Amino acid sequence: MDDIEYKLKPVKATPVAAGEIDTTFRSSCIDLISAALGGKVLGFSDEWFAEASNLLTPTAPIRQPGKMVYTGAWYDGWETRRHNTAPFDWVVIRLGVASGTVEGVEVDTAFFSGNHAPAISVEGCFNLNDEEVLAWKGARGGWEPILSIQECGPSQRFGWKLDDPTQKKYTHVRLNMYPDGGIARFRLFGHAVPVFPDDKDVIFDLAAAQNGGVAVSCSDQHFGTKDNLILPGRGKDMGDGWETARSRTRGHVDWAIIRLGAPGYIQSFVVDTAHFRGNFPQQVKLEAIEWKGEGEPAADAEGWTEVAEPIKCSPDREHPVESLIKDKPFTHVKLIIVPDGGVKRLRVFAKRAV
Repeated sequence: MDDIEYKLKPVKATPVAAGEIDTTFRSSCIDLISAALGGKVLGFSDEWFAEASNLLTPTAPIRQPGKMVYTGAWYDGWETRRHNTAPFDWVVIRLGVASGTVEGVEVDTAFFSGNHAPAISVEGCFNLNDEEVLAWKGARGGWEPILSIQECGPSQRFGWKLDDPTQKKYTHVRLNMYPDGGIARFRLFGHAVPVFPDDKDVIFDLAAAQNGGVAVSCSDQHFGTKDNLILPGRGKDMGDGWETARSRTRGHVDWAIIRLGAPGYIQSFVVDTAHFRGNFPQQVKLEAIEWKGEGEPAADAEGWTEVAEPIKCSPDREHPVESLIKDKPFTHVKLIIVPDGGVKRLRVFAKRAV
């Protein structure tokens, strides 16, 4: 590490064990650069062996032993050529949200062994001009450190929690890899900083991740994560929705709790079962709460209120429903599915309670 020419101001960060990365970040943060959220690779120094865009794939890396392509063995990640003469290889990424603050970083070198990245660092900037940011390439430019240089190793998830989450918001990040090699996935955990309309009577989706919504907990996510519920669009297949295991107990229900991007007066909901054709729930119920306690509300916390008529679900369609309570502010929404199944998206259309 002492030989690295490109020095960064030290940033205090605590390593997070591979098995604790999800529990550390997924209940309070979103992946600000996920391709599913709209994160985009704007440029890179090199991607000879494997494309930089793979870094942002929301699903876990996969391996296909023996599969060969023009450049060599196929890898599900970003891999650059050997013998880089610059201090590092780099990739510039625009966040999938208007801007965001950062709490942690994950770099996964899954299946890269002998060709893995020896070390990384992460820099960020706030800039509304993509072309200017990309023009800095591997130079100092307007970048400032988010995570100082950290060592990596072969085929493993590496996580770091910032001791002091950033107060400054960022629009772009640059992942630096010293000096070259391969990385399967890159995650930037934090909070969206949305641009809310000045008009407080404007109705918009306060559950959306891009508007600061976070899926904070759920009863089960065996086949598909709760975080998918608040992503943009209607997805591409069942793999990018929330889906629970089959229940075998009479009276069973599953649930997911969403923290809204801001307290709001809920006007209506949309529950979307897109692509769920043989495994949609029989019924959906919606509750909400104005939570003023510490942490996040539990599923059985006092104060949950029914805010919509129960919905009899159908396959592969959007189910709109009006809110029963439009004049009371809420901070969280609980989606209850009876008895189990899959839901693609939950939309919570509301006015901000300013």
